[in-house]
Order: sequence, then C-alpha cells, then structure tokens
Amino acid sequence: MMKTPLLCIALLAGSAAAAERIAITADRLLDVRSGRYIEHPVVIVEGEKVVEVITGEPPADVKATRLDGLTLLPGLIDMHVHLDSDPTYGGYTRYQFNDRFWSVLQVVHAERTLKAGFTTVRNVGSDAWNDVGLRQAIDAGKLVGPRVVTAAFAIGSTGGHCDETYFPPSMKQKGDYVFDGPEEARRRVREVRKYGAQVIKICATGGVFSLNTEPGQQQLSLEEMRAVVEEAHLQGLKVAAHAHGTSGIKDAIRAGVDTIEHASLIDDEGIALAKRMGAWLSMDIYDTEYIQSEGKKNGTLEENLRKDREVSDLQRENFRKAHRAGARMIFGTDAGVYPHGQNARQFAWMVKYGMTPLEAIRAATLNASQALGRDDVGVVEKGRFADLVGVKGDPLTDVTVLENVAAVVKGGVRVK
Repeated sequence: MMKTPLLCIALLAGSAAAAERIAITADRLLDVRSGRYIEHPVVIVEGEKVVEVITGEPPADVKATRLDGLTLLPGLIDMHVHLDSDPTYGGYTRYQFNDRFWSVLQVVHAERTLKAGFTTVRNVGSDAWNDVGLRQAIDAGKLVGPRVVTAAFAIGSTGGHCDETYFPPSMKQKGDYVFDGPEEARRRVREVRKYGAQVIKICATGGVFSLNTEPGQQQLSLEEMRAVVEEAHLQGLKVAAHAHGTSGIKDAIRAGVDTIEHASLIDDEGIALAKRMGAWLSMDIYDTEYIQSEGKKNGTLEENLRKDREVSDLQRENFRKAHRAGARMIFGTDAGVYPHGQNARQFAWMVKYGMTPLEAIRAATLNASQALGRDDVGVVEKGRFADLVGVKGDPLTDVTVLENVAAVVKGGVRVK
C-alpha cells in the first residue's frame, strides 16, 4: 500500500527538478526574425524550453549561466549530414572495416557536431539504422550529440546512386531499400518509416560518390517520385531528394518533394518551379574545397573527383542565381563528405556567392526550422528548445566567427 504514495512523491520531486528555472545571459542576442540584436538579453529557461526573453539582469531567485562577452544566436541546424561517414576513408579504403566501425565513429562525430554549434541536424542517409540508434541514445541521455532527424536508409532505383555500385556481379551486392516502380516505392517508404525514418530520402539522380552513375542522370521517374511523396506525406513525413541533374530536380519538385539536396545543375525553369511549389534548396557549396584538396590522399577514386570538379563551380553559380531569384534556401553541408565539426565553414561560401550574413544564418536557423516543419528549434523564443550558440565578435559583420563558437547550450544545458 505504501508503494503508490512513495512513487507519487518521487514523480513530483522529479517534476519539480525539471521545472527549475535558469537564466542565460550574454552581451547580445540575434533575433533571426527581425535581423536585429537584443542588447543584454536574459533567456529564461524552464526544463528544456524557453519561457521568456527579457533584458537587463536576471531575476534574483533564478540561477544564471553568464556568457559574458558573447553574442548569442539560435542553435544552428545542418539539414544535410551523414554522421556515420568519415571522409578520411574514400573509395575502397572504407571496406577494410567491420560494419560496426561506422556505428562507433558516429558517436564521436555527433559530439563534435554539437560542440561546433549545430544543435539540430538532419541525417539524410545511413547504413544499418545507425542514425536511428544514435538518435535514441542521445534522446535517452546516454550520449552527447545534437537533435537528430533521421532518414535511416536512403532509397532509390536499382543501379542508382542509392544502390551498391562499387562491386562486380559475383559479389551480389544490392542496396537494402532500392525499388523499381511506384508500388515498390510506397512499400519502401512504409518499411523505413516503420523502423525509425523521420524523413524520407530518395536519390532522384546520379551522384558524385557512386560508381557508374553521372550527376546529371535522372534515375527515378516522375510517377515513382510522386508515389514516394504521396506515401510519405500520408504518413506525416517530409521528403528530401538527392538531385544534381536538371530534369531530376524539376520532376522532384513537380512530385512535391519538400527539399532538393545539392541542386547542382538547376536551371531557370527549375528555380521558378521551386519558388512556385515552395520547395527548399539545400546546396552544399563548400565541400568541394575538401574533396579536391584531400580526396586523392584519402583514397577517393578519380571518377568521383572528376564528377565533383565538373559540378562544383556550376553548383556555386546556380546557388547565386537561385538566391538572386528569391528561391527558398536552407543550410546543408553534406558533412561526412568532409570532416564533421567543420560545418560552419560553409557560411563564408554562402556569403561569397550572394547571401548576406543574416541570410546565411537564417538558412541555418529560421528557414531550416520551417523546412523541418518544426516550431521548437531555430529561433530563441517562448516555447522553443533553449538551444543557443555563443560567439565572440559580430556574425552579421564577419560570418566566419561562427567557425569557432565559444559556447553551446542545448536544452538549457551548457555543453561547451
């Protein structure tokens, strides 16, 4: 008879602890909605959420975390990462390891990403349900890492970029979740959702890091992509499409895909379609710097280096063109193709190719939260997670200060 009252007391005590209020202070806070600074902000946090943003001094009865001398921004969001990939193993060198090697490495990559200021990431493709297990371990408090939105296996056509393309027929290697035809596409969406996918990733065109595919090749039909989108949206999931090629980009947009990844060869018609349909463009315009300087040393094959060389400058100019035209754009780096934790290096390239620092920051905060369909990240305001980064200097003047964050707060807890 005594068990229930004691349990109630324990639960009430836990609730009281969770409801403790803290205050986070700094020199200023960037309001990403208005684009203006709030001087001497006090972010009041209860549990993991922001309950109020005031200015001045924190209330006397609230424990304060003081980040003096720093400028605060919302925790950054990278919409395109692969946490179980390591770029120092390219080509066939990655096959020297047991499959679980990558499961272990992602733990280090996740912590490195968080401490670089990225408090939320979208992992758009992994092997062996690695990202799902990682998300569960982070959410359970067993590991340190960002909030992870998981795609699990990327899905696509037989012989396409999402298939296994590195091996001869005698080895009988095949992607776990390839499909051919609309009905198989629907089944694959249901399968990966069943085991933990929170976003569906498809490969609409060929890619840089597969073999025997070219980035410009369309590899899914409009009907197949429509089947994926219809099924995913029915299940409440958004769809991201790996799409370098012009025709594949446009058919993905026509099919209702939510975010276009890479978008390297997008043309004027594709940009106009994206604007009309509301699709977001996620263009990874930094990573060629690493690929071309370090790829050969890491074992990356010449075929892959050649494809990267062919699309990189075109992608950057099309980024400029899409931005100038007013397309909706988000921050996505393809981290895993280059080292995790260096995600913020892309900001400078976004500015170089036409964005203001504020626009680049919004791509990784406000815009990214909208593309995710979430109202709990991306902005420091009441009801959202208390995810913040602190930097020395003025990111609206010099966006490269984001490459060396001085403080990271996730859910009200300082992790760096």
